[in-house]
Amino acid sequence: MAKKYKYVYEVIRAVQETKSKKEKVEILKTNNATAVADYLRGTYDNTIQWNLPGGEPPYQPSEEHNAASNFMRKNVDLRHFVKGGTGDRLPAYKREGLFIGLLEAIHPEDAKLVIEMINKKKVAGITKATINEAFPNLIRD
Repeated sequence: MAKKYKYVYEVIRAVQETKSKKEKVEILKTNNATAVADYLRGTYDNTIQWNLPGGEPPYQPSEEHNAASNFMRKNVDLRHFVKGGTGDRLPAYKREGLFIGLLEAIHPEDAKLVIEMINKKKVAGITKATINEAFPNLIRD
């Protein structure tokens, strides 16, 4: 049985460091948190478009040992940043401020993943096929 992780970046890192597809799928299934699935879908599903500017926003990463929250809890805030979501009603400066607040509240390694997700940067060692085996029907395209 695969280890259960506390942070999304730990799950992603474990999958990257694993060689076999079977083990990668097992790690993802064992750590079947909504935040992990949201991260993978937000990164790999082309039907998900982000209503944020690309690149890296100006934010102050939290200290690893002193993060106010984590992405496992704050992933629900992604609804503000998806095109067609609740954030469409917000002015861009407000939406971008909420995004920076999210990044500053979570573990700095998770914040890096969220920025990569918004920029649709695929993860080395994780394919759509692996994701679809672990989470059937997660990715629509």
